[in-house]
Amino acid sequence: MFLARRPSIADIERFLDRSRRLPLSYGPIGLVNRPSHNHTLDEQFIAIGLGETDFDRARIALTAWKQFDIGWVELFPKQAPIETGTVVAVLIRHLGFWSLNGARVVYHVGGNDNPTSFGFAYGTLTNHAENGEELFEVRIDPVSNDVLYRIRAVSWPQSPLARIGYPIVRLLQARFRRDSAAAMRRAVSEDAH
Repeated sequence: MFLARRPSIADIERFLDRSRRLPLSYGPIGLVNRPSHNHTLDEQFIAIGLGETDFDRARIALTAWKQFDIGWVELFPKQAPIETGTVVAVLIRHLGFWSLNGARVVYHVGGNDNPTSFGFAYGTLTNHAENGEELFEVRIDPVSNDVLYRIRAVSWPQSPLARIGYPIVRLLQARFRRDSAAAMRRAVSEDAH
């Protein structure tokens, strides 16, 4: 949903209520782990800390959606649980207007099965400007002890405006990956003080 002005909290709540009933705009779930040549795959790994303490901080930061603390993108509800099925609204300010996009947490990675990795993926709903899935993950390298933040996304335009502005969409996606990594690095280092 594209808007000329920032939506009110009441507008966002109504959007979230409607979004909870919507299906995913793509399939199958897990697409980001097996992308096809028909879709764009983006991936970024960046070191955000060192050692178990920073890994714990990074897991807490992901759980609190700190990767969205970048100024021009906001997530609602602010403290949404990262449980499978949770619906969120992503509010983006770009090029003088706003967009509000629905997504649902679709699965987790790491945890008890893999204690060196933690994260989750969300998938776009039919009211999102894009189709696709995005994975947010933190890992600790068992050899170097580096804490790594990973974003892996598969997407393609859904709305007509996203199709028309696809080159700009690609620039915004790259900016999000860069700014999100910086937000995670800040979250890990701020918790250290």
